Amino acid sequence: MQLEESSDAKKDASFICGVVEGFYGRPWTLDQRKDLFIKMQEWGMNSYLYAPKDDYKHRAYWRELYSVEEAEHLTMLITASKECNITFIYALSPGLDITYSSSKEMVILKRKLDQVAQFGCTAFALLFDDIEAEMTESDKEAFQSFAQAQVSVTNEVYEYLNQPKEFLFCPTQYCASRAVPDVPNSEYLNTVGSKLAPGIDVMWTGPKVISRLITPASIDELTEVLRRKPVIWDNLHANDYDQKRIFLGPYTGRPSALLTKLKGVLTNPNCEYGANFVAIHTVAQWSKCSIEHAHDENQSSDAISAVSADIKLEQESRNGRSDDEDVSLPMLVYHPRLALKKSLQLWLPEFKRTKSMWGPISKPHVNNVPPVTFGATGQSGVPCCSSGSLEEGGTSPGSAPMPTADHSSAEDANELASDATLTPCLVDGTESAGSSSMVSLDRVAECLEPMETVESTSSASSQAKNLDVEDVDDHDIKESPIKEEMPSAPEHEEGDVIMESERKEEEEDYQLTVDDLCLLCDLFYLPFEHGPQGMQLLQEFNWLKLNAHIVASNPSKATAAVSPEVKEWHQRAEKFDTMSRALNKLFTRLTYINNRELLYELYPYVWDMRGVVALLNSYVKWLCKFFLFFPMHWFFAKFGNS
Repeated sequence: MQLEESSDAKKDASFICGVVEGFYGRPWTLDQRKDLFIKMQEWGMNSYLYAPKDDYKHRAYWRELYSVEEAEHLTMLITASKECNITFIYALSPGLDITYSSSKEMVILKRKLDQVAQFGCTAFALLFDDIEAEMTESDKEAFQSFAQAQVSVTNEVYEYLNQPKEFLFCPTQYCASRAVPDVPNSEYLNTVGSKLAPGIDVMWTGPKVISRLITPASIDELTEVLRRKPVIWDNLHANDYDQKRIFLGPYTGRPSALLTKLKGVLTNPNCEYGANFVAIHTVAQWSKCSIEHAHDENQSSDAISAVSADIKLEQESRNGRSDDEDVSLPMLVYHPRLALKKSLQLWLPEFKRTKSMWGPISKPHVNNVPPVTFGATGQSGVPCCSSGSLEEGGTSPGSAPMPTADHSSAEDANELASDATLTPCLVDGTESAGSSSMVSLDRVAECLEPMETVESTSSASSQAKNLDVEDVDDHDIKESPIKEEMPSAPEHEEGDVIMESERKEEEEDYQLTVDDLCLLCDLFYLPFEHGPQGMQLLQEFNWLKLNAHIVASNPSKATAAVSPEVKEWHQRAEKFDTMSRALNKLFTRLTYINNRELLYELYPYVWDMRGVVALLNSYVKWLCKFFLFFPMHWFFAKFGNS
């Protein structure tokens, strides 16, 4: 599906819009990246930044050249991007241990980028994020400041590569919260703005590492300091800092007025590739939205339409869904909720694609086990993108046995060479099958920023374990990666087979729908907000718990039939039970999808959420039955007022 471009996007062909694979955790496979290029071309995006933190030769062992096998597959990746008209930007992160004043280090850096250039790469980036702002004694003698050292190295490399058309620089102070003391008065940022070559673009994440809102005013302030338009490295959908969360909501919090103030936007999404359809597609929709509708006062009809859309969507959030037709808005006006609906329509076929998957279900987040140190010389078989060590995993009682990944091959496998199947690695901090995925806003404000978590992971995450696959009723996930068969039709006691029409109706009950996906996204929305149905779950349970005294005071059914308050409580309890059953149906349908790769990525999160909501629903039912047998006056007689 081709997205229609706005007049502004057509005017500025140099606007960078795409994806950055820059998270901590297991990198994507070659096949996943090829699939990404195809989708990006269909959606009108133009750039892909290769910067996986767990590709050791990108960051930890940046000096080492790629082996013959790694070079072959990286060449295949660059070729695939060119076939889809996607600019492949290779990023290198030398900041962990580089000596800026060393001529030997510069030779090594240039040699590494020369090798990648021989693969066909024409766009590059140097990243100095998430490092200590310290220099060696020799660097202090050669440079007046940390910023000057980085700028000097970057400018030299930029000139050495004959000033590539696209060259990106990620500063150490890459967001307003890390600017010292602030953006306008930061000596570091002002040095970057004045000394960095004009043809080099600077990356920025916004006010925070994960920014809820990026305003035009903040970008104007930054542009004045950097003396160029920034490229946004957007971590809105990044989940590498919290293994219990995944973000399936639409791109939001970025006004369309930013389009004329930015050089580009690159989204850094979830670690799970298949879960990023909505995140990436809505960014593509946003990049095509019209600026005129946001500023032209004569476009009052569009403003009225937008207000109508908000009212309708607010009503939809109260009811869980809307039975009316979609709100009509001009094609080039971006509305997050409507963009989500459009993305879900296109995402549904992805669940029906036949994709195989081996190994235990696990989350591809950062592994705290330190990498094995190899010699300085590159060698074939050294993992470029290590997926961490694997352990044998057990299965819980009643669960289907899961195939275990091959241990010996996992350690030697080169992630760039993984063009066949994805073997999931085990992650640290495996959560129990009942941990909540919906986190309060207070916790979000307090949680560590994604690029800080590597050094400050809790002790609970220190031991890598398999994620147990608990009992999923009679719909257990099967061992075979081949397309699963639908459950056979039940037989009558006499042995007669149900009519074909009834069997077809039963099989259709296992088919995932857009409404199911809407519920899925609402439960796993965005870092700073829950989706409408997620909020409804929280609000209904909170109301039922706070008003449980109504049932306690009127426990009998006769009183319940007369009292409107008690009747409302029971009605809302029944509604909460219906919402819980809808989640169970989503979970069951998800286990039957043909795309087993996507199932493996979503299953742990949906399983946890299902367990949490089921526990809350059981608590609500317990409240009702408990006070039916033990009225409140019984407590006062038994225990008094204490």
